[in-house]
Amino acid sequence: MNLALICVGKLKEDYIRSMESDLKRVLNKNHRMEIIEVPDESIPKKAGVAEEEKVKEKEGCAILSHIKNDDYVISLCIDGKMFTSEKLSSLLRKIHSDERYKRIVFIIGGSLGLNKAVIKKSDCYLSFSNMTFPHQLMRIMLLETLSKI
Repeated sequence: MNLALICVGKLKEDYIRSMESDLKRVLNKNHRMEIIEVPDESIPKKAGVAEEEKVKEKEGCAILSHIKNDDYVISLCIDGKMFTSEKLSSLLRKIHSDERYKRIVFIIGGSLGLNKAVIKKSDCYLSFSNMTFPHQLMRIMLLETLSKI
């Protein structure tokens, strides 16, 4: 399976980068995993709704520039569907067997979430919980889940 993770921002702590590296190594034994980081935009202090939308739009444009027409796009959203590991595995196998798709792309947005254009481009919305997790931790949680598939 060709997998990609497009995420906003870089991993800051060494121990998290090490965990990501280990999980990517495990994933690459059975799949091809690519991790693409796009810059996170700075959010002005006391930013209003319009300024926050501009930040999400810039991050969204950067995300969309890495999505190809033959990608199946899964965005991580708090309002997305929750899957068991088995059901997610089944979904990914089904997508992988569909010749229209060359790659399954997961997207993790920035601290403000994803903009409307990215959400519209998505084929599926995935949620790990009704709670909000730090983006760095979410990357590790997703890679850990994918490494078991």
